[in-house]
Amino acid sequence: MILIFIRHGATEANEKRIYCGFTDIPLSEVGKAALFRLRLNQIYYPADICVTSGMKRANETLRILYEKEPYLILEEFKEFNFGEFEMKSHDELCSSADYIQWIESNCETACPGGENRADFINRIVAGLARLAQLDADSIVIVCHGGVIADIMAFLFPDEQRLFYEWQPDFGRGYAVEIEWNNEYGVERAVTFWDI
Repeated sequence: MILIFIRHGATEANEKRIYCGFTDIPLSEVGKAALFRLRLNQIYYPADICVTSGMKRANETLRILYEKEPYLILEEFKEFNFGEFEMKSHDELCSSADYIQWIESNCETACPGGENRADFINRIVAGLARLAQLDADSIVIVCHGGVIADIMAFLFPDEQRLFYEWQPDFGRGYAVEIEWNNEYGVERAVTFWDI
């Protein structure tokens, strides 16, 4: 099976460098324009099924790049829940003891009112298992930069890339050839390539 992970287009939160995970905001005008340019200049892999996280920014990206509606919404592929840090910048948070503790933990502890890194990874791995149950040779998944980075790190641990080295640009991502085991877990991730 080929899984095509694509990061949504840019939002105002991305442009302002604001933490935005569970907050459901649309693409910015700049983000939309960039995706339309990508659609004109980039050949996207065909997909039997289109899946999104269900967030506005993911659904809008799918409509622009593929001119389709999602076949399936998998909320497991929503971005990290930043809790009380949502819609705030580093500069706004840098005097917060909770924020400093979260940063010093390498973002492993839970954000107040949000989730921790282990729960986030478990959530997205559960989403992968749901993909294995779909009857398709190729699936496009439009989701989020953090989701894609952690999926790729999970599937290809020998690459030893840092989190941000896995995070694709807006509207870009990875195609992954994957094999499943009988329990719908990952048997092995065969290879990947940038798109």
